Amino acid sequence: APSLTLGCGSWGGNSISENVGPKHLINKKTVAKRAENMLWHKLPKSIYFRRGSLPIALDEVITDGHKRALIVTDRFLFNNGYADQITSVLKAAGVETEVFFEVEADPTLSVVRKGAELANSFKPDVIIALGGGSPMDAAKIMWVMYEHPETHFEELALRFMDIRKRIYKFPKMGVKAKMIAVTTTSGTGSEVTPFAVVTDDATGQKYPLADYALTPDMAIVDANLVMDMPKSLCAFGGLDAVTHALEAYVSVLASEFSDGQALQALKLLKENLPASYHEGSKNPVARERVHSAATIAGIAFANAFLGVCHSMAHKLGSQFHIPHGLANALLICNVIRYNANDNPTKQTAFSQYDRPQARRRYAEIADHLGLSAPGDRTAAKIEKLLAWLESIKAELGIPKSIREAGVQEADFLAHVDKLSEDAFDDQCTGANPRYPLISELKQILLDTYYGRDFTEGEVAAKKDVVAAPKAEKKAKKSA
Repeated sequence: APSLTLGCGSWGGNSISENVGPKHLINKKTVAKRAENMLWHKLPKSIYFRRGSLPIALDEVITDGHKRALIVTDRFLFNNGYADQITSVLKAAGVETEVFFEVEADPTLSVVRKGAELANSFKPDVIIALGGGSPMDAAKIMWVMYEHPETHFEELALRFMDIRKRIYKFPKMGVKAKMIAVTTTSGTGSEVTPFAVVTDDATGQKYPLADYALTPDMAIVDANLVMDMPKSLCAFGGLDAVTHALEAYVSVLASEFSDGQALQALKLLKENLPASYHEGSKNPVARERVHSAATIAGIAFANAFLGVCHSMAHKLGSQFHIPHGLANALLICNVIRYNANDNPTKQTAFSQYDRPQARRRYAEIADHLGLSAPGDRTAAKIEKLLAWLESIKAELGIPKSIREAGVQEADFLAHVDKLSEDAFDDQCTGANPRYPLISELKQILLDTYYGRDFTEGEVAAKKDVVAAPKAEKKAKKSA
């Protein structure tokens, strides 16, 4: 390729001694072709699902010879007897149990360390995480600290470009204890993923940790545990799962293995999420299918990873205490508008294709969900996908903007620059189909705050509008 030092192609020369001439146009050059990145598809060794699967799955724990079980959950689930459904089965089989129920929403590092101290004193040979994303995330980090007390959280939180090529390697897990995840919400997918999100109390920073060492050995997806889930949790969790599947399907690491799971999860959610929200336990089939869909979407993004919607949602949730699923629901439509571009500002690092394909992939989702009509062009299909998302968000009572979600304008504007920078630095950003500029993330956040549709190049136009009155005032003073 031409350069200042090597000149016009492989024949040498430079930009001063020789410019592009006819001989350079006929010069045959060898072009290196990037080898495709090796991919993978990892998931727990066992996944038990369907209503009533919990006691059957626990039989495996008993027959495997486990003698000491630590259950990690939150106070609500403990006080309402959910933990008893596990401890009663295990105690009847002679398994000693201990329950740590101090996990709260957005688990903090101090709580995780407290749970690890209990694990070190109780010495379990199996850790059972019971709950939504927060107890499961906390239990995963407790598991690491119990297995390897010498581990430093700061090293676990180091970011990477390729999960297999890290500066810091997670230690080997499962030597002291196995990890089992029992999900009581339909959304996070944490029961099948190698991810955990924990907040550092000292800084308030939310860290999404990622390593396949964190993947549970067993996932239990028993829909009986979600029949009484409140409507808000159903809505936020369901739209979190929708976002997982959407981002996994357009990710730069998407593959033919993850694609089918992402599409199937979206189909199940489209067909069953409204009924699950409106009818609850009166429609156990819809509740169960949404529960399964959340786990299927979890398997998809555990391997294909996510994108900038989650990058920004992590920071919004940390700063303004917006529920994670709600933050994703607020952002996802503008993220689609941003990603659906065949000529992005920057290319991604590890894409598995030779040209941007997010627009085509979003159109394929619309086709799979039956939203498009014969003859529709790609742009029309994307608009129909966005229309469906807006309609289901409205049906599930999602606010139309971050402002409507209760965030004060002055507070938001004071933090939006830092939010944009932190989102750019988030672990999820690297797998987004369009590698962002910080200014572009800021535009998405601002547009979502005010309930506007993202439009390419809008930031510069707005700056001009703001600058014009200032220029006029300056001119009048000079006159």
